[in-house]
This record gives sequence, C-alpha cells and structure tokens, in this order.
Amino acid sequence: MDHNTYLKLDGRGMRIAVVRARFNEEITKGLLDGALEVLRDAGIFYIEIVEVPGSFEIPIAAETLARRGGLDAVVCLGAVIKGATPHFHYISSSCSRGLTDVAVRHGLPISFGVITAENSTQARERSGSGEMNRGREAAAAALEMAAKVREIRGT
Repeated sequence: MDHNTYLKLDGRGMRIAVVRARFNEEITKGLLDGALEVLRDAGIFYIEIVEVPGSFEIPIAAETLARRGGLDAVVCLGAVIKGATPHFHYISSSCSRGLTDVAVRHGLPISFGVITAENSTQARERSGSGEMNRGREAAAAALEMAAKVREIRGT
C-alpha cells in the first residue's frame, strides 16, 4: 500500500531535466515512462532527458545541469539491485549523498527516483505501470518542490 500523496500541480512554464541511468535498462525505462507521464500531465513543455551509464554517474550529471542553470528541478532515475557483495551499498549511498549535496548546494529540487531493491522482481514492481512506479513519484515530488521553492523565493 502506498502512503504517499502528491498534489495535482500545474507545471506550465517549468523547465525540468530527467537524468536516467541506463544500467538495469528494463527497470529504468519503466521509471522514465512513469516520470514523463506525470510531467506531461502537469503541462510541462520543456523536458530535457540526460542518459548516463549507471546510478553512480547520476550526481555528476545533476551537478552539471544545476551549474548550467535554467531549470526548476531535476528528476533522477536509476536502479541499484542488491547482489552478493557490498557494491550495492556503495553505489546507493554515493548516489544518494551526491544528489543531496547538489540539491543543497544549488537550492535546486532534485528528486531521488533511484530504486534500491533486494532483487529484480522487487525492482520491476516499483517500475511498472501504475501508481507504484517510483518514477511517477519522483516526478511528482520534483514538481511539488519546484512549486514550493518558487513560492518561498516569491517568484
């Protein structure tokens, strides 16, 4: 059961970037589809899609986009599936920390749509069509925070 509730926001005039990791492509393609559906339903015309090799590379793309400027938010999508080694923890922690740093440093909403799953079945459940799609959730959170930041700044 999903306990998250997101406002139905008007995104017209917003400029959003989506960074998608290609690793675990079946999963991340589903996340991208979900995110794009939410963004388009909100009336967003400008959506820039940036693809990177894996989740570890997402923060550098987000940082580069933030430095360039002109965006209201960045939606970050990836999938890290636990294996037999601690690599899962290193990648997911580095990605999470890196994105937090970018968001705080630039005052730019960065949403974390990077699935961290115990197995591929769990990851597929979170990237399929429907409300459980974490790409949808990440896009909705980015829109809400972009609107909130505009409100706080008075713009």
